Amino acid sequence: MNPIIQEITAAQVKKDTPDFKVGDGVRVHTKVREGDKERIQVFAGIVIARKGHGIHETFTVRRISYGEGVERVFPVNSPNIEQIEIERASEPMKARLYYLRDRTGKAAMAIKEKRTELEGAVAAPAPAATPVVAPAPAPAASAPAS
Repeated sequence: MNPIIQEITAAQVKKDTPDFKVGDGVRVHTKVREGDKERIQVFAGIVIARKGHGIHETFTVRRISYGEGVERVFPVNSPNIEQIEIERASEPMKARLYYLRDRTGKAAMAIKEKRTELEGAVAAPAPAATPVVAPAPAPAASAPAS
């Protein structure tokens, strides 16, 4: 990018955007203007693409609404985006998840979730317990003589 344009647009780039990536489940809070009123609307789904850089960076969020796939493209640095929440982190296998468009039902949202540190940690050995001594076997009763 031209350094002059980069310098001019640097003031408009948001610094407080969370570090999300393709495959993450996000909730995007957008400002919606209806007449002279303004409200916040939430669009929740999976990030299937991230494109561009600088002021022109965008991301695409996909969700299933009433059995129909819905995608929205959001500019990362838009003043109409109030906040971006990360619901679940993932380990994406590809840079773009366009293959999710062909899936239906639960498979459309199936993404490999990121393992937390607790799941991947090796269990610590149990503390040493006091030794248990088994009781001595009782002497066998002798059979009566006939």
